[in-house]
Amino acid sequence: MSRLTRILNFRFAALTACLLFLLSGSAFVPRLGIQNDEALFANGIFKPYAVAYNYPYGRSGLPLMLMSYLGTLKSWIYRPIFQAFGTGVSAMRIPMVLAGAASVWLFYLLLGRIAGRRAALFGCALLATDSLYLLTTCFDWGPVALQHLLLVSGMLLLFGFYQRRSPLRLAWGCFLLGLAMWDKALAIWMIGGIGLALVMVFPRQIAGVITLRRVTISVLCFALGALPLMVYNIEKPLATFRGNTSWDTSDLAGKGRLLAATASGNALFGWLNSEEWQTSDPHMPRGAVQAASARISALAGHPRHSLLLYAFGLALLLAPLARGHALRALLFALLAMALAWTQMAVTANAGGSVHHAILIWPLPQMVIAISFAAASRRLRAAGIPALAVVLAVLMVSGLLVTNEYFALIVRNGGSRNWTDAIFRLADYMKRTSPGNVFCMDWGIMDSMRLLSRGKLPLVIATDPFTRPQGNDAERAFLAKAISGPDHVFINHTKDFEFFPGVNGKLVKYAADAGYRREVMAVIPDSYGRPVYEVYRFVVQ
Repeated sequence: MSRLTRILNFRFAALTACLLFLLSGSAFVPRLGIQNDEALFANGIFKPYAVAYNYPYGRSGLPLMLMSYLGTLKSWIYRPIFQAFGTGVSAMRIPMVLAGAASVWLFYLLLGRIAGRRAALFGCALLATDSLYLLTTCFDWGPVALQHLLLVSGMLLLFGFYQRRSPLRLAWGCFLLGLAMWDKALAIWMIGGIGLALVMVFPRQIAGVITLRRVTISVLCFALGALPLMVYNIEKPLATFRGNTSWDTSDLAGKGRLLAATASGNALFGWLNSEEWQTSDPHMPRGAVQAASARISALAGHPRHSLLLYAFGLALLLAPLARGHALRALLFALLAMALAWTQMAVTANAGGSVHHAILIWPLPQMVIAISFAAASRRLRAAGIPALAVVLAVLMVSGLLVTNEYFALIVRNGGSRNWTDAIFRLADYMKRTSPGNVFCMDWGIMDSMRLLSRGKLPLVIATDPFTRPQGNDAERAFLAKAISGPDHVFINHTKDFEFFPGVNGKLVKYAADAGYRREVMAVIPDSYGRPVYEVYRFVVQ
């Protein structure tokens, strides 16, 4: 077999893995409602902008930062997408699934240059069948999809610079890493971990490419990518760092367990989907795909854990079998992963959620792929067949967990975070003509802003009831809110509340002021569970 044929065979297999990722993601695209954080980026698209920083330019300005650490890069990308395709779930989720598939392919190219095609294909296939990499990318409430794409792209370009000494690759690689910082400043965890690991493992190689000109290119291009973040921190002095760099080591064990659960693939069960005990009207499978999914789930024993964590442990045991460049690459990946996770683990209010832990991906797959590929070479002729069997087992274990999520979502629907009742609520509100719409609980405002394309006059109204004591301004705000004849209020029903008691406090406040609640509609999800209440106040 010629060298060209072997290369093409490997690339075809890697592209097949990317296609598998796309098909798996497409199955989830229409399945759940829009979660509030998933819709957050739309606050930088639809007016009035609900952003942390709006740069004064023109009539309405340029929204640059959604939060102190979260930029509007995704908002800028999606503005033309929503103009062309509307704001449905397909227009929102398919681009992120495509971004995820692209990151899988770029990871294959990167790993191929670092450790060879054998390791590259192994790592690519592992990443493509990782259930939580797929789900966090598809639903992208983190957000994480652009982080993965920008970081892997930047690493690939910078490695290309090292191989070919290309200033253009250096410039673009640093620019993309700067964009990653604007997209989400938490990219510093991965950039810092990777940078420190490179210096520790490859000090002579790093020193050998440093020149004043290259340092200047690197700094300028990184700064250009991160320019909106820099402008924000100049206008609001170091707001990103002052608000997000406090330390807390009290829950390191819990964050470690969350990382392990993320690797095993079971960390989102019960949070993404409803469980059996939460569903009184489960849906039976409809069509061949859903029926096959349910059957596979039953035959496999309803698996909720993949074998990735065990593979990672075995990779550590096999690591001494690696030699030379493979061993150094393996050490680099381990150090980068450890350094990145340590940063998030000691940061207050970080590292304890899946959308933080998954930012370390695809470093675990890199460790496993390099270690297993190196071990397979010790088996000589039997190495490739043995590696193929191990890869098949790991891929199947990941796909079975992904299938379990799909089967449970079809049967029981989404959790309160991901209820499809949000679509019925949006349709109902389109038929009303409210003066103002007061959102009385978390999980309503941003999703409704997106689905209404910013046309509903939404007002957040939870603050007066979640603070210890209200002030005169808040009491005046409430008095005006309940007295408006065309004012409408939206809240979750008792079983779906995020802030328990807020609705009851509002009703009592209104009653003391001489008003009673008049329910306009109770909005259920497609499983018959009442999720939202829409009401107004009338004089008693």
